[in-house]
Amino acid sequence: MKKLLIFLFVFISSCSNSEKITIQKAELLDKLEGFWIGQSIANWTGLITEMNKIGFSKDGKQEPFYTSENWGKMNEKSWGSSQIIGFKFAKKDSLWGSDDDTDIEYMYQELLLDKNTLLLTDNQIRDGWLKHIKKEEQNYLWVSNQKAFDLMINGTLPPETSSPKLNPHYEMIDAQLTTEVFGLYSPLNPEFALLMSSLPIRTVARENAEWISQFYIIMHSLSYFNKDEISVKEKINLIADEARKILPNDSYSAKMYDYVKEKYQSGITWEAARDSLNLRYQINQMDNYMWATKDESCYGCFAAGINFGASIISLLYGEGDYKKTVKIAALCGWDSDNPAATWGGMLGFIYGADDIKKLFEVEMSEKYNIHRTRINFSNDGIDDFKNMALKSMRIIEKVVTEKLNGKSDNNKLVLNKI
Repeated sequence: MKKLLIFLFVFISSCSNSEKITIQKAELLDKLEGFWIGQSIANWTGLITEMNKIGFSKDGKQEPFYTSENWGKMNEKSWGSSQIIGFKFAKKDSLWGSDDDTDIEYMYQELLLDKNTLLLTDNQIRDGWLKHIKKEEQNYLWVSNQKAFDLMINGTLPPETSSPKLNPHYEMIDAQLTTEVFGLYSPLNPEFALLMSSLPIRTVARENAEWISQFYIIMHSLSYFNKDEISVKEKINLIADEARKILPNDSYSAKMYDYVKEKYQSGITWEAARDSLNLRYQINQMDNYMWATKDESCYGCFAAGINFGASIISLLYGEGDYKKTVKIAALCGWDSDNPAATWGGMLGFIYGADDIKKLFEVEMSEKYNIHRTRINFSNDGIDDFKNMALKSMRIIEKVVTEKLNGKSDNNKLVLNKI
C-alpha cells in the first residue's frame, strides 16, 4: 500500500517534491458536501428500483432483469410506488429525507462529536442506537440491523450483536450502509479508518459482510486525490485493486470481485456481466456462495455478497462517471439503492458538491431531515449538507492532528508524506 499512497500524494499535493501534503479546507468542505448530496441523489434514485429485480419470481422461476433500455421507463414495483426510473431529487423548497443508506452514518457522526471521541465504545454505540431509533415499526431497519437492535434492547452489546450464533443475518448488506463515511474521516490512511470503523462494522456484520464493508471504507479513505491531474477512471481502478487486498483470497467476496473484473476486462456489456454474476452465484451457487438457498424470503436479495458483485459491476462499468455509475447501480438489481448510494457518495466526494450540482439542471434542496427515519436529534431533525460537511471536517481535523501527526490551521490540513 505504501507505493500507492505515495502515488496518491503526488496528485493531491500542490507541490509533489514537498515532504508534506496539503489539503485546502475550502476544497475539502466542497468534497464533503458532495459526499452527502451525491449519496442522497443516488440513494433516492436507487429506491425507485429497490427489490424490483432479484432474478427470481415468488414461485422460484427465473425472470429477466432491467437493462439500459429501462432507464426513463416505468419501474416494475415490488414495493413502494410506481415511478419512472430516473434521477430523483428533493426540490429546492423541500427536504431530502434520510434513509437507511445515510441515517446511521449521520448518527455515528453525531455520536463521535457528542462524545468527543474517535473510537466509539460498545456502550456508546448501544446507547446511540437506543436513543435515535424507534423501537416500533416503521423504524427503517431490516435484517441484520433490526436483529442487532433487538439484541441491544435485550441487553446485548456490540460486537456480540453480530455473532452468527445470535444474529442469523450477519452476512447481510447492512454494515455497508452504515460505515463508509469512516473512510473519509482518515485521509489516505486506511489503517486508522479501519480501526475507527471496526466496532461499528461488527455491530451488525461478520465474515464476508465485514470484509466487504472494509473494502468500501478503504476506497473512501483513498479517494483523496486531485481529479484534474489524473482520470477518475484510472484512480478508481487503482484504489479498488488496493481495497481488494482486504478480502481473503478464499472468500466468495474476493472471488466475486475477481470474476466481475474479468468480465469487465473481457469487453462484454454490464448487463451480460450482471446476468453472468447471477448465473454463477445465485443459481449455480459457486465459490460456496449459498445465500440464495439459505435465505428463503427473497433468495438472498439482501445479502452482502450478491449486492457486492452488483456494486463492482456499477463501479467498473461506470468508469468514474457519476451519472453512468448510478444508472447502472439502479438498474443492476437486488437491493439496488445500496450500491447506488455507496458510489454516489464516494463520487460525490471525488467531484465535490459544485460539480455534482452542475451535472443536473435542477435546483435542488440542500436541507436534510434525519427525523424521517431516526429520532431525538436537535433542531427537530433538520440539518443541511454544508453543516453536515462542517461536522465531518471537525472529525477529520481531530484524526489528522491527534492520530496522523498532521497539522490544521484556518485554511488547510497538512499531512506527512508516507
